Amino acid sequence: MKKEIFTKKEKDILAIMNFTSLEDIVSHYPFRYETIEKKPYLEWFINDKIFFEAKVISTVKTIRQKGFTISRFEVINDDDTFHVTIFNRPWLNNLKLNTMITIFGKYDGNQKITALKYNLKPLDEQLGILPVYTLKNGVSQTSFINLVHKALKLQNYHNDIPTRYLREYRLISKQNAINAIHFPKDQKELNEALRHLKYEEFLKFQLIVTMRRNEHLIVNDAYQKNFDFDDVFRMANNLAFSLTLDQVKALNDILADLNKPSPMYRLVQGDVGCGKTIVAALGLYANYLAGYQSAFMAPTEVLVKQQYAELKQIFKITNIKIGCLYSSLSSIEKKDLLNDLQNGELDIVVGTHALIQENVVFARLGMIVTDEQHRFGVNQRHKLSEKGEFIDFLVMSATPIPRTLTNVLYGDMDVSNIYTLPKGRKPVITRFINQNSMISILDDILRFVDQKDRCYVICPAIEEDNDLGVRNTTAIYRALKKELPIKYKIGLLHGKMDTTKKDQVLRDFKSGLIDFLVTTTVVEVGVNIKEANIMVIYDANRFGLSQLHQLRGRIKRSSKQGYCYLLSDTKDELAIKRMQILVENDDGFKIAEEDLKLRGPGDIFGTRQSGLPTLVLGNIINDANIIRVAKEDAVEICQHPTDENLKIREQIKAFIENNDMID
Repeated sequence: MKKEIFTKKEKDILAIMNFTSLEDIVSHYPFRYETIEKKPYLEWFINDKIFFEAKVISTVKTIRQKGFTISRFEVINDDDTFHVTIFNRPWLNNLKLNTMITIFGKYDGNQKITALKYNLKPLDEQLGILPVYTLKNGVSQTSFINLVHKALKLQNYHNDIPTRYLREYRLISKQNAINAIHFPKDQKELNEALRHLKYEEFLKFQLIVTMRRNEHLIVNDAYQKNFDFDDVFRMANNLAFSLTLDQVKALNDILADLNKPSPMYRLVQGDVGCGKTIVAALGLYANYLAGYQSAFMAPTEVLVKQQYAELKQIFKITNIKIGCLYSSLSSIEKKDLLNDLQNGELDIVVGTHALIQENVVFARLGMIVTDEQHRFGVNQRHKLSEKGEFIDFLVMSATPIPRTLTNVLYGDMDVSNIYTLPKGRKPVITRFINQNSMISILDDILRFVDQKDRCYVICPAIEEDNDLGVRNTTAIYRALKKELPIKYKIGLLHGKMDTTKKDQVLRDFKSGLIDFLVTTTVVEVGVNIKEANIMVIYDANRFGLSQLHQLRGRIKRSSKQGYCYLLSDTKDELAIKRMQILVENDDGFKIAEEDLKLRGPGDIFGTRQSGLPTLVLGNIINDANIIRVAKEDAVEICQHPTDENLKIREQIKAFIENNDMID
């Protein structure tokens, strides 16, 4: 952007808003609109927003009061006199009698008005729809509107939507749509702008999904893995427990995919503790029987070690050799593991993103499993898949997506849902305590701990000098050490501790050397301690609904009853409603649906993390018809190589290549 085209004041606005291009300015759409219209005095009601033009008939009197000013004066409109009050405009003392002024304000009744702003332009020149923007401190609506006007004159837009669809749906041009989204003449023009821009968003979104899916539809006999289904189910029957019907269905989906002449690209999603890992493990077993190696990628060392231990237990009756790769391994251990992997002496390797490094070479990689898949960038997964030929891909998520979003976010994948929990698991009993203290529940918790239960104590911050003014692990750890009888052992765990220390603390918690583990969300994923069935969460209003549910999943790992206490002294009604949803629901799919209703579609799952463009105007719930049409058109664009279709496909291809989006 040529910054010399902007004044010093405009450059200051750009800096405050962190904008670096004309595109940044014009793509910052209004979040609402204000309709400026004339309404006669007889139609005014108390608290109505009003816009009117009047003549000043009294001098302005200004008083100072506790750091602000109050100015009062009288105006006349037709034959009606009004008493106007406006705050923090001390310069109004210079307003001359008989000046015509346009006032924007609120009607207080009895011909009294609280003015919010004013100007000296005729009202007739200001009628219509006025944009209102989300702005940072130091930027006024008026100055930003002037900047948008300037940017629109300097920026030219070409249509990204192929001409056929512009004509078929009678869409206005991109240039007209951008102008109208900011400064519509009327509601009809605003609606036309929204139709164009929403359709364009969803079309690009669906093109990414469709193009990714097409990558996985290549048919080649080499993809087909040869193994005996009965051998896999014999392995399943040797487990210490029986698979649920949902697990069996998901396993059949995976085995059928592995047996096809095209690569698998499947998501298995289900609630915390539903048994996704065992289903994935049986898929790995089928891959092993077919003569291939597997990679199992997880986002943290804690989760990697957890999954490694679980796979070792599952495969203990087989000859499968499993390795574990993470950054804190010693150089010698790492070298030995990499040699074994390259020589084909390891069948499965579990690791963090360290698996994508160039020195990690497989003898015959055939299948990849990623856990908590939204935590990995698209390109990270792609780099791992390049380490072999004919790779089958299975991704797992314990953050269920609302059914209404699944087809949109995962249109490029096949999806298996595990709704039921293994036999014997009980729903966690959850209570919301409307105070940020354990005092009222401490006796209950100590009684549970005396019965050999263990308790997580979750805090949103690590240290006392946090900027949030919330409970922190350091202070709570000290308080519990001081207040509880000496027989209770208190442990501390957070992300700033080194890996060795973290592992030791978790081992002590599991073995019973620690009764209370004061920690952060570091335990949100991957910590599987069946002996811990109690959880206390401080400042619970500071966490998202899905995150609270994930945390609660840590005490849902055994047949014992789990108890979760949500502590918060918030007065925020929405936050209280959110926690009430957790009190009333233990089903992750249901909670995701409720979260969607509360927050709207927004970035619930984090489309940024899945390598999909974030929707700005499109609403996944309200715009279902546009989504359906865009999906059909995306398929058609990918099937027909016209010049315009190829052009938009190149744009989408560039987006996919340039966006490795990661949490």
